[in-house]
Amino acid sequence: MPAHGPDPTHPTEPTEPTGPRAVEPLGPDSLTWRWFGDWRGLLLAPWAGSMQNMHPELGAGVAEHSRFFEERWERLFRSLYPIGGVVYDGPLAARTAREVRGYHASISGVDGRGRPYHALNPDTFYWAHATFFMLTVQVAERFGGGLTEAQRHTLFDEHVRWYALYGLSMKPVPRSWEEFQRYWDHMCADVLEDNRPARDVLNMRRISRPPLLRWLPSPLWALVRVPMVRLMLWMTIGMYPQAVRERLGLRWTPLDERLLRMLGRLVHHAWRCVPERRRFHPRARAGWDRERGRPAKGPVETPARNLPPEGRRGLRQHYVPES
Repeated sequence: MPAHGPDPTHPTEPTEPTGPRAVEPLGPDSLTWRWFGDWRGLLLAPWAGSMQNMHPELGAGVAEHSRFFEERWERLFRSLYPIGGVVYDGPLAARTAREVRGYHASISGVDGRGRPYHALNPDTFYWAHATFFMLTVQVAERFGGGLTEAQRHTLFDEHVRWYALYGLSMKPVPRSWEEFQRYWDHMCADVLEDNRPARDVLNMRRISRPPLLRWLPSPLWALVRVPMVRLMLWMTIGMYPQAVRERLGLRWTPLDERLLRMLGRLVHHAWRCVPERRRFHPRARAGWDRERGRPAKGPVETPARNLPPEGRRGLRQHYVPES
């Protein structure tokens, strides 16, 4: 991976995926549809956010341009809509991918060590995508009953199609599942950094109530928050690769691993009691409804409660659907 991306003062916009590069979006026959929009992915939110932010360029962009830590839940829940749409929007997936790419076009600068960065540097953008792919794998492996080796290969092939919709260079993309594993190990051992944006993701001591628990009185939330945060951090540490745990100075024992596997099996079996439509994020649910012939007006957009602060809604990096 290069030490830095394109000249941030002259970012290069990628070309549209037309002609030979046109890509068929993923559909309901894909394994990615089965796993990516599943609500169990929220269990990996701190894992995905910290893994992304440990990338030097991505972390620098977050540190300088993002207000994630001032509106943590809102930012998380609104991002799920367009990112999920690249998987579940069917004939509109390529348009959604261009919109997501566009949110990153103005994110550039120079980090504290003098290294230029740009969010559309293909190496940087692909790393974020790679974490979403591995989140899908982790949901299936840890909380969904497991994957066969053939299914891992299938998910890899599908993540390549998914990434191609963005229209960026495919040069950083490994050519096989085996090559991806070497790429992943290299990134975790040799590229990722222990930095402030990653640590901030893991700092949930004063996290506000999640939307699901907004009805909970504040004093009761103050009591529930402590064990909840400890559980989330413990699960996050368990899902890190060992090289990342070592980089962050975190401890994980064989007993921890056994307990996490037991918890994963419990979640897997309990999830079967949840009605199928309720297992999926609204954007994913809309995709399933469309494919099953249920009436739909189009992709479901985030509700107003998740929008950025009024004064920032005109910025290019924010997803703000038309009302």
